[in-house]
Amino acid sequence: MATSRAARLAPVVEMAENTERAAAQRLGHFQGQVRLAQSKLGDLEGFRGEYQQQWISRGSQGVSGQWLMNYQHFLNQLETAVGQQRQSLAWHEANLDKARDSWQQAYARVEGLRKLVQRYIDEARALEDKREQKLLDELSQRLPRQDHY
Repeated sequence: MATSRAARLAPVVEMAENTERAAAQRLGHFQGQVRLAQSKLGDLEGFRGEYQQQWISRGSQGVSGQWLMNYQHFLNQLETAVGQQRQSLAWHEANLDKARDSWQQAYARVEGLRKLVQRYIDEARALEDKREQKLLDELSQRLPRQDHY
């Protein structure tokens, strides 16, 4: 009886495993997205640092008003891009957190189902062992006793 309970749960376990695998793939995808967003942010911040170094180099030699206006305009655009990339990174990190939670729940469900199936299998074995022992006990009682004196 318990074995059939375990067998009946097999499709449920398989569906839960498929859900868990899909959640793990989503988690991997979002981890990649976060790494990519972090890399882009690092590139932008590095470029901004280099561009600011130009100001230090060029500024000490003297610059025209036009160069300064262009510099400030480009630096403002760069700051906007850095801010947008930070927002993008935060959005990807939020998606990663949701994907991690989803995967953890799916994993916990699979593990719970596996434990339940194992319990059903163990119960079935224990019942079968009891039946066998009872049968052996009955058979041994039916056998003629041979007393040796």
